[in-house]
Amino acid sequence: MKKKLLTLLFLLMPFVGLRADENGAVSGAAIRLHATQHNFGDAPRRGGDLVYELHYTNEGTAPLVLTRVVTSCSCLKAHFHRRPVAVGEQGVIRIVYEPQKSEPGSFSKVIQIYSNAASGRVIFTVQGNALEDGRSKEKRDTENLND
Repeated sequence: MKKKLLTLLFLLMPFVGLRADENGAVSGAAIRLHATQHNFGDAPRRGGDLVYELHYTNEGTAPLVLTRVVTSCSCLKAHFHRRPVAVGEQGVIRIVYEPQKSEPGSFSKVIQIYSNAASGRVIFTVQGNALEDGRSKEKRDTENLND
């Protein structure tokens, strides 16, 4: 019984905060990311953490609350406030990529952002190239040609 109730609550979570007006139109919180992806470019694996601030806006008719942010890798962290974001206001998710925890080479990581918005979940992607020795492939190729 408890398991069924928890499953039902989990399935209904994206619809929390939604209302229908007199015309039957659905209203509630609505999240709009200011970007859908970010490219860190070449990132030396021993060069320290890289930070990106993802801004978002509540374009709905009710306060927006981020419930959780899930990253696809332990090399990626996301910090956010659980405070409600008022209608028309902005919030920030601070994304930290730790290249030393990643394999060398190109990377593409996904961040899932869950909230009480009608969409329930939005996706943000980070990408780049983790360099083992701090030099890009083009620089190494040029140096090899000069030898």
